[in-house]
Amino acid sequence: MQRLIVTGASGFLGWNVCHDAMKDWQVFGTVLTHPVQREGITTVQVDLTDFRALKKLFHDVRPDAVIHTAAATSPEYCQNNKAETQKINARTPVHIAGLCADRGIPFVFTSSDLVFDGLNAPYREEDPVSPVNYYGEQKVSAEEGVLKTYPAAAVCRMPLMFGDPGPAAPNFYQAMINALRQGKELKLFVDEFRTPVSGKTAAQGIFLALEKAHGRIHLGGRERISRYNFGLLLMDTLHIREASIVRCRQKDVVMAAARAPDVSLDSAKAFALGFTPPSLREELRGMLSAHQVITGDHVMGEGGG
Repeated sequence: MQRLIVTGASGFLGWNVCHDAMKDWQVFGTVLTHPVQREGITTVQVDLTDFRALKKLFHDVRPDAVIHTAAATSPEYCQNNKAETQKINARTPVHIAGLCADRGIPFVFTSSDLVFDGLNAPYREEDPVSPVNYYGEQKVSAEEGVLKTYPAAAVCRMPLMFGDPGPAAPNFYQAMINALRQGKELKLFVDEFRTPVSGKTAAQGIFLALEKAHGRIHLGGRERISRYNFGLLLMDTLHIREASIVRCRQKDVVMAAARAPDVSLDSAKAFALGFTPPSLREELRGMLSAHQVITGDHVMGEGGG
């Protein structure tokens, strides 16, 4: 089997990519602080910001392809820790692109819908970027550096994601479901819109990009939805009839990082290549019918690259 490096294997997106990859690839998943073990995956603990360690990883594994999902994904954390997060979010992707270019192997870098300011959605790949927070700025810098270094790379802009977070990834929707099940007050934005997909669907899109795409490509879902309405849909899917969901607006919550109001993605380019995300209701029902246990420890999760 061909060898695939998946960085950030303990993160939400990396965990889902590894799961999808195991049937077709010999998978080497990199981790830093959460050395999770998973049958069928060789876990490699490495600091990706150390270029010498990164080169050694490529020398030892001899990959046939690389999917780079590792990142500091909290906009608030990035806003408060700019120098620290700049290394992994902006510099490391370019270093990996260079190593892949040297070998001429397929490379996918996972970016974010937060490269946009949220004022002119839905966004196509060629639309101008204008991030409103430092995390978005880091992703813009990484995109530009990756494609300058390796024009054959695929830069996948990922939307809000939900699904199995794995054993180590913190996530927003885990807290959301806990609150719904326990009857706690849950404040959700009515004025923040995204085009979500499940982690499983996101992984399928990433492998499609690995095979068929070059340059920037959007992997958003088919539905534009607010966090508030997603909460209502989740409540209905879980058959919870009474819950304390409170409507709120972005201005009601003070956060270190500014939030874009609507970063919905136009993913027609990916759809034309064969990316077929189901409806959100189908995705959520599918998780239940597949007997995925929805508890406080294994629930919906938010990820982002």
